[in-house]
Amino acid sequence: MAESSEQVCQEEKLPDCTSVPTMNCQSEVLEVSVEGRQIEEAVLALLHTILVHRSTGKFHYKNEGTYSIGTVGMQDIDCDFIKLTYVRVSSEELDQIFKKAVGDFKNALQNLGSDGLGQISLEFYQKVSYWPLEDECIPWEVWTIKVNVVNLANEQEQQICQEKVGEKLGEKIINIVEVMNRHEYLPKMPTQSEVDNVFDTSLKDVQPYLYKISYQITDSLGTSVTTTVKTDQGHWL
Repeated sequence: MAESSEQVCQEEKLPDCTSVPTMNCQSEVLEVSVEGRQIEEAVLALLHTILVHRSTGKFHYKNEGTYSIGTVGMQDIDCDFIKLTYVRVSSEELDQIFKKAVGDFKNALQNLGSDGLGQISLEFYQKVSYWPLEDECIPWEVWTIKVNVVNLANEQEQQICQEKVGEKLGEKIINIVEVMNRHEYLPKMPTQSEVDNVFDTSLKDVQPYLYKISYQITDSLGTSVTTTVKTDQGHWL
């Protein structure tokens, strides 16, 4: 897939985000039913589709008030256990962060056996400074993926499931794109001094909006446990 062209922007023409009003948080929920071996691929396909629309190239600051936005490469990913090919940002660093988070979620979900349900959330937020108080993190968009694990009796059912799950995920990917194309709130483009309040600048090849990953597992007794697995700037809990 072709990469996007570099953009050059003038800081003085962009709004300053040092003063940010309370945001309305957009919330979207996606539900999937998969067999155990499909959990990781299904969740990653949806999360990476979201990230394609919530990541930019790296900002490269030149002289006073001027910067360029680098290109963002894309990569096609073929699933092993689902008949599906999806597109992700071609950043190995970002991919490894999400693989670890989703892997932890999958392990926690499978440890409950067939009686548990789970959901994993990707929250985008903006940091606002109120000196001398601590920074406030204001969420502006949350995507939640609810996962139901099904048990299949034989290989024939598994083959059918590969096709059906692929079709359902394809529909949800289209739904994600439709939501992204709506005119919804995005944080204002920051000045140089404020860029870390809007974007995660810790990665060397891509710059996603600040985000947090968390998951919740519910057992057969209805007991829920929520775990945050990733916060901003690459810090793990």
